[in-house]
Amino acid sequence: MSSEKSKRALITGASRGIGAAIAERLAADGVSVILNYRSQKEAAQQVQARILAAGGHAELCPFDVCNREQTHEATQELIAQGPPINIVVNNAGIHQDAAFPAMKPDAWESVTRTTLDGFYNVTSALTMHLVQQRYGRIINLSSVSGVLGNRGQVNYAAAKAGIIGATKSLALELAKRRITVNAVAPGIIATDMTDDIPDAIVQQIPMRRMGTAEEVAHVVAFLASDAASYITGQVICVDGGLS
Repeated sequence: MSSEKSKRALITGASRGIGAAIAERLAADGVSVILNYRSQKEAAQQVQARILAAGGHAELCPFDVCNREQTHEATQELIAQGPPINIVVNNAGIHQDAAFPAMKPDAWESVTRTTLDGFYNVTSALTMHLVQQRYGRIINLSSVSGVLGNRGQVNYAAAKAGIIGATKSLALELAKRRITVNAVAPGIIATDMTDDIPDAIVQQIPMRRMGTAEEVAHVVAFLASDAASYITGQVICVDGGLS
């Protein structure tokens, strides 16, 4: 597999923010992208329209990564339709912040289920598909919160730290199959989820600015490419020096 044009990628949570930027970056590189979303169909269609207008290829695939049966059914249908999927980007995630004593069980479970169960449901459904090809790229979106921790984000930090452990372990299991597994840990990135970040927080970033979704997407695209064939089990922070 030496050409990006022969590749097909599934990106979870691709209807907005970092996921949308990753989809558009990969499509610009000639990768055929599958845009997963749970409920934001109109936003996903807008991402698809931008990719198609730029000459790329994108298809929509709605399913809830938290739902194991639904995820398995959707991924098996994608495999059956072909061509093979050889890039998996586990981006879907949510946050529900609260000080730990005030954190409700639902906030813990919804965040950990989306990030950790979502990673398991998607990746376990596609791992043997990649093994059979003896080629693949699995890229998991963690967070600087999973590296450093963060007040009010015990649930989010735990889920994102779990992604790092899963990444490193799965990388060891799949390395001999020519399948790389890496994580990207964004810092504070300018998306609709960070609109209310106070300037005082931004000033704590050594670069004194928030990152962009496109800056994260460039790193993911590199890890998805043949140029990153000898990189696996790594966590790359895209955080302006925060970590």
